[in-house]
Amino acid sequence: MKPIIYQVFPRWFTNTVTNPVPDGDISQNGCGKLNHFTPTLLRAIRNLGVTHIWYTGIIEHATATSYEQFGIKSSTPSVVKGKAGSPYAIRDYYDIDPDLAEDVPGRMKEFEKLVLRTHEDGLKVILDFVPNHVAREYFSDAKPRGTEDFGAHDNTDVAFSPDNSFYYMPGQEFISPTGANDYREFPAKATGNDCFTAAPSVNDWYETVKLNYGIDYRDGSQHFSPIPATWQKMLHILRYWAKKGVDAFRCDMAFMVPLEFWHWATEQIKKEFPSIQFIAEIYDTGLYRPFIEYGGFDYLYDKVTLYDTLCAILRGNAPASAITSCWQTVDGINSHMLHFLENHDELRLASSQFMGSAMETLPALIVSATISSAPFMIYAGQELGENAPDAEGFSGHDGRTSIFDYWSIPSLRRWYNGGKCNSSRLLKQEKSLRKTYKKVLNLCNTEKAVACGQFYDLMYVNYNNLDPRFHYVYLRHFKDETILIAVNFSNNAAELNINIPRHAFDFLKIAEGKYPATELLTEEKAQLTISSTRQIPVTIRPHGAVMWKFENCGNFSSK
Repeated sequence: MKPIIYQVFPRWFTNTVTNPVPDGDISQNGCGKLNHFTPTLLRAIRNLGVTHIWYTGIIEHATATSYEQFGIKSSTPSVVKGKAGSPYAIRDYYDIDPDLAEDVPGRMKEFEKLVLRTHEDGLKVILDFVPNHVAREYFSDAKPRGTEDFGAHDNTDVAFSPDNSFYYMPGQEFISPTGANDYREFPAKATGNDCFTAAPSVNDWYETVKLNYGIDYRDGSQHFSPIPATWQKMLHILRYWAKKGVDAFRCDMAFMVPLEFWHWATEQIKKEFPSIQFIAEIYDTGLYRPFIEYGGFDYLYDKVTLYDTLCAILRGNAPASAITSCWQTVDGINSHMLHFLENHDELRLASSQFMGSAMETLPALIVSATISSAPFMIYAGQELGENAPDAEGFSGHDGRTSIFDYWSIPSLRRWYNGGKCNSSRLLKQEKSLRKTYKKVLNLCNTEKAVACGQFYDLMYVNYNNLDPRFHYVYLRHFKDETILIAVNFSNNAAELNINIPRHAFDFLKIAEGKYPATELLTEEKAQLTISSTRQIPVTIRPHGAVMWKFENCGNFSSK
């Protein structure tokens, strides 16, 4: 099965408050709950073509909301970003964000039931693992008996020790970039984005502190034997969540943690939980193969190759033909790349800061979803053309849906429809876009040529038949089925005459001839000839695509 991942942010996904206030607190702006993910909702997500749900922001993180009445220590406001706080400033690795619970004391049981419901509806659960940094005021009140907190026995008189959880600036006090004086940290710890100073800037991850995995950043020396205490603590955390039934970990900023740790940790977790998978957030193509072959990762973010290239094409800053170099860069490991067009870090496609219209991004959707058997991910609301028009608070009007603020999303409210989870209240363009996404995402697994078939780039024999600035063509093939895929990034309709070289027939073992064909996006039927000496004519609307499927064309007989 080709994994189709739905990234969802529970804090705002089912929040029905109609008039949220910028920088409002939870009492003003409300908050979605884990219990809102009912069988009805989960079934609607699965029917979109989804196989995995990435529940983002589940683990307890620093927040300006107080839960002291439940025995949860409060965070200091100046080291929290936004009223809700960043889900990547983990406050307690062993607990659930109380914002997401209807019964705060029973929050872990609510999560466990969510995992069970998700599995019962045929979906797998992905959870964030944030190994590089923690909240400045990390404190676990839910840790298992016998477990020690990070930094419990650190020697704070030294900048580095293999036995320390953190890095320190001895004799220096932390200086908040906000100018607030409500928080004291002495000596100051290094900030999470490898900022080794007592005075991080507002652009640094100042609400977090960097964890020490045994690398002395002053000289780059590695101290991995004996195994550092941080490694042991992190392995314990992975086991804890794996035992809860988590199917995969999306590992935040994985490349900022030593590869040697990943090799050691993933090997042990997979021995105990053979089906569990690891997804790396990573942005260095030079590390791709080591992280797969040695680090034990199943999938890697494909941002700096396919995502960045598709964004450049959509903006008119690169030709469509640049897609060829994307698959060439990852040739041999293509199936390990996680493709996406949106996530919580990136601009919404339909935002005014990006395309302004989701309908113009169909060619990118088709390429990202169908170019290989690799996983494809969408971000909740992407299928509705969510355009992030609001300045929610801390994040401002930045073309993203805030992960720092309590908020509610009108497009998702219309789809959620009080828990009915249907299209009856959607706007016309939202219905149309969601229908398109449902069609494409389901094709990813109903069509074996897309789910697990071979790929063949047709560009090298078609430069004279199309405009490489706007058009890209390729084949996907499995057994006796072949799909010809052509996309048009242009504002104008395209009339293409596509060559398929003899090498493609030999390589994919396709027999030339006339076959019944179906255009998978419109379900149009035709009899089409595929031949190394005869071009295939296709018509593509502006910002459109075609996927012509030829059946019974395996090279088992002469046609």
